[in-house]
Amino acid sequence: MPLTLAFLNTAPQHEVLQQLPGLYEHSPWIAEKALCARPFASLAAFKYAMVQVLGEAGTQAQLDLIRAHPELAGKAVEPLTAESSHEQNQAGLTRCTPQELAQLQQLNADYGQKFGFPFILAVRGPRGAGLRKQEIIDTFVRRLRNPADFEHAEALRNIHRIVEIRLNDAFDTHPAQGNTVWDWQEDLSVHTDPGYAEHGQLTVTYLTDAHRACATQIAQRMRDCGFDTVQIDAVGNVVGRYLAATPDAKTLLTGSHYDTVRNGGKYDGRLGIFVPMACVQALSSQGKRLPFHFEVVGFAEEEGQRYKATFLGSGALIGHFNPSWLDQTDVDGISMRTAMAHAGLQVNDIPALQRNPADYLGFVEVHIEQGPVLNELDIPLGIVTSINGSVRYTGEVLGVACHAGTTPMNRRRDAATAVAELALYVEQRAGQDGDSVGTVGMLQVPNGSINVVPGQCNFSLDLRAPNNAQRDALANDVLAQLQSICDRRGLRYTLEETMRAAAAPSAPLWQQRWEAAVESLGVPLHRMPSGAGHDAMKLHEVMPQAMLFVRGQNAGISHNPLESSTADDMQLAVDAFSHLLNHLLNNLSPD
Repeated sequence: MPLTLAFLNTAPQHEVLQQLPGLYEHSPWIAEKALCARPFASLAAFKYAMVQVLGEAGTQAQLDLIRAHPELAGKAVEPLTAESSHEQNQAGLTRCTPQELAQLQQLNADYGQKFGFPFILAVRGPRGAGLRKQEIIDTFVRRLRNPADFEHAEALRNIHRIVEIRLNDAFDTHPAQGNTVWDWQEDLSVHTDPGYAEHGQLTVTYLTDAHRACATQIAQRMRDCGFDTVQIDAVGNVVGRYLAATPDAKTLLTGSHYDTVRNGGKYDGRLGIFVPMACVQALSSQGKRLPFHFEVVGFAEEEGQRYKATFLGSGALIGHFNPSWLDQTDVDGISMRTAMAHAGLQVNDIPALQRNPADYLGFVEVHIEQGPVLNELDIPLGIVTSINGSVRYTGEVLGVACHAGTTPMNRRRDAATAVAELALYVEQRAGQDGDSVGTVGMLQVPNGSINVVPGQCNFSLDLRAPNNAQRDALANDVLAQLQSICDRRGLRYTLEETMRAAAAPSAPLWQQRWEAAVESLGVPLHRMPSGAGHDAMKLHEVMPQAMLFVRGQNAGISHNPLESSTADDMQLAVDAFSHLLNHLLNNLSPD
């Protein structure tokens, strides 16, 4: 018989512990200390109480816990708990081929020698259904390269994930909507651009075949969820509307982007489309209407990967589509105008996409954090206080290409070393502010040769800060340094500003609504700025906005194939969004 929250909160402590014998491997003291904080508002609150207990226990107690775990497909310090035996069997680790077993044994030996404790992995994975053996081995190999302090923390994070899944089993509570959202993202990730599909990499750039396939799939999902109207608009945005009972009601806008960076992750942007879609699916199945229209937009372009037109999708909704973009060409010489015509989009209809802000309550967006903060804190959700302002440039430094063997060092006009010097300055200057960041993400020597001094170097600059004044001061210093470097080295340069986005502080009322939603779930409230840019930045220019972050796995890495989140955290995001909608349903008043 499954346990209940009431039992957890009211039963004698020893009875609760008897029902959770293998929660932490041979370490019942963690749950025992956490139970002192009863009552818990939710199972998530109990999970976090145990996170706190272990975090405060000290390094030796943490190491003792890690060492109480068995090796994967290997030996155990103590007899395997029933839970560990079940998990390893479910992952196929008890059915290894001789070659797989030999590889795992060698990995176990190498890992133990380097770190002094066994490799810990939640083998049931982010969906809870189990990782494939090859995924386990690949993760083992990758994490063996980690520094010791990082791997210690990663082991603890995986232990907490193991406990989360074991609790779900004990309480027979499973993230049904989170699983659905997770599955939708997996299904969408089958579409990827040529040149990347062959390598199993996810890349979806504006108006490619893969991009259009994504739009079609999202649109059909929206129809299946019960949206009243679904369309792909004149720039490729997928727009679903769940209508209020009153035609002249205002609209709450939400969504995110479905394009990706090259060789990116499955959740960046897409999570913010599918979470509200899951909310609509639930509303529709219940025959429930909101006192406002609910508009979910899958923005066609945010990343600026194919054309220099970042935030094209959300920008079109506020009247910021620049007609000159239509004449831009991609690396294959295909203009945006041609790509749009090929996709069946009507450029003359783009001006009509502009929304009237008076018709809208505001814009809210769910997004994977894309950073390590929530992961390190072991907190599933974060409240965004502001989105950093940013500015981007692409540039070219021109020198003289000459023989690498015959040209003395003091007579060179090396374009690449000039950009390298600039990159080091960007690193140093941004670090002075503490919370500014600067990146030279692209550095390329066209037609470079091993024995030729580079006469040309193309590069990019990405500069960000929490407010516009700080961003501009950083940019001014970096550009002045570029001029100084080129003057000193006898070089020329060109520089083009490709994107400028103002900092976007969250609207206080909407931030408070997200905070109330998170608090209702019994999980800790953590406020944080966003270093990444989001579609909310564009909507911020015309209406109030606020964002909710969802924890990422693998140290929160993003713009990377390792980008990941769990179905449990996605479920909490759906629950938070549902709470926000229900709160508005009962408390909506003119803002």
